[in-house]
Amino acid sequence: MSRTILVTGGAGFIGSNFVRFVREQRPDWTIMNLDALTYSGNLENLADLDGDARHRFVRGDIRDAGAVRPLMDGVDAVVHFAAESHVDRSIHDSAPFITTNVQGTQVLLDAARDAGVGRFVHVSTDEVYGSLPLDRPDLAFTEQTPLAPNSPYAASKAASDLLVRAAHHTFGMDTVITRCSNNFGPFQFPEKVIPLFVTNLIRGEPVPLYGDGKNVRDWLHVEDHCEAILAVLERGRAGEVYNIGGNNERSNLELTREILRLMGAGDEMIRPVADRPGHDRRYAIDASKIRDELGWAPTRSAWPEALEATVAWYREHEPWWRRVRSGEYREFHLNHDASPA
Repeated sequence: MSRTILVTGGAGFIGSNFVRFVREQRPDWTIMNLDALTYSGNLENLADLDGDARHRFVRGDIRDAGAVRPLMDGVDAVVHFAAESHVDRSIHDSAPFITTNVQGTQVLLDAARDAGVGRFVHVSTDEVYGSLPLDRPDLAFTEQTPLAPNSPYAASKAASDLLVRAAHHTFGMDTVITRCSNNFGPFQFPEKVIPLFVTNLIRGEPVPLYGDGKNVRDWLHVEDHCEAILAVLERGRAGEVYNIGGNNERSNLELTREILRLMGAGDEMIRPVADRPGHDRRYAIDASKIRDELGWAPTRSAWPEALEATVAWYREHEPWWRRVRSGEYREFHLNHDASPA
C-alpha cells in the first residue's frame, strides 16, 4: 500500500539511513523529511536522493508548531528521530536537550493528533533505563525495566517517551516507542566513538578513552535498526514499547583495541581521559519481544565483519568526514576534552 510518512531528523545519521532504507524497501512510499540542519544534520547524507520525486526535504525545527502543522496534511505516519543526542553536550548544556527532545516531541504529537495521523513511531534509546552492573551479565533491559535515566540527555528522552505514552492513553493516539542500543555504520557524525576514533587515527591523532574503558555497550548496525523500525511502523502494536539490540556487547576498551587493530595501530595511540560524570557502566538489550511478535532479529551487526565494513566506509569517504569534522564539532571537543566512549 502506498503511504506518505513524515520523518523528523532525516538528515542525521540514523534518520538518513532510514530514509534511504525505506526508499529501497518501499519504493512506492513518499517521504516528507523534516530536519533543522543543526551541526549533526547534513544534506550531503542524502545526496543520492537528489531528484527523487518521492523524497521531499523541508528545513524546519520540530519546536516550531507553525512549521510543523502544515506538514502533517496527508501524512499517514510519523517516524520521529529528531533529537539532541550527545551525552557530553547534555552535561555541559542541557537546555537544548529539553527544548528539542521534550518540547519538540510535544509539538509533533499535538500536530499529529490534530491532523489525524494514523501512527506515530517515537525512536528512543536504551539509556532511559539507566545502568546495569558489570558483574551481572545475566541482566538485560526489557520493556518492563523501570526508567532510571542518569544523564540530562537520557532524562530528556525519558520525558519524551512519557509524553508519547500519555498521548496514547489520554487521546487514543496510535503511538509506538522503540528503544535501541548503540548504533554504528555509515554517515555517523564523528563526535561518536567509532567514527571519531577511526578518523583520529587516519589523521595520526590519539583516541580519547574514558576512565578504565570497562563500560559495556551493545552495538547495533544502523541498517538493522532501520529494518526493525520499519517492522514496528508496519506491524507493531499501538501503545507498546519495542527494544532493539544487536546482541553484540563489547567493552569500550575492547572496541578501542579492535579499531586500533583494523587501523594498524597499537595501544600507544590510546589517550586516557577523565571519566564522564555519572558514566553508565553497562547497557544490554533483551530484544525477544520484537523477535517474537514481529519476527525481527539483527543480521548485519556481528563483528568483526560489520565493524570492518564500517571502518572501511570512513576510510573510503574521507572528504565527507573531513568536512563534517570542521567547525562546531571540533570547537566543542577542544573546549571540553570530551571522549564519546
